[in-house]
Amino acid sequence: MKYLILIQSNPRSLAAWEKMSDDERMAFGRDHRRLSERMADEGVLIASEGLADQSLAQWVSVRDGDTISSDGPYAEVKEHLAGFYLIDTPGLDEAVAWAARVPDAKYTEVEVRPVLDMSGWEF
Repeated sequence: MKYLILIQSNPRSLAAWEKMSDDERMAFGRDHRRLSERMADEGVLIASEGLADQSLAQWVSVRDGDTISSDGPYAEVKEHLAGFYLIDTPGLDEAVAWAARVPDAKYTEVEVRPVLDMSGWEF
């Protein structure tokens, strides 16, 4: 079953980041890379990525057949998606075990969410 491990940037994670030395920040990044490599070696990793700053995001909508793309205005938010791991494991327990290895879990929560399986849906 596929699971998405969501990593949020929030006040607690930002406070932890600010307290880290440059060496600790580099180790944090290496820990993410090692986790991705281990997940790949174990055959559970589908994709993992960190996301660029939210100020670079675009909102997209379609109204009356017209595509509208906007970069703002932004509401002040205290939390935003910072990265993810998409994994395929036999069940939730295994997904939670992998999520516990995400470096961010030491400082804040990471979310584990099942991916909706639409394979049996008729269209």
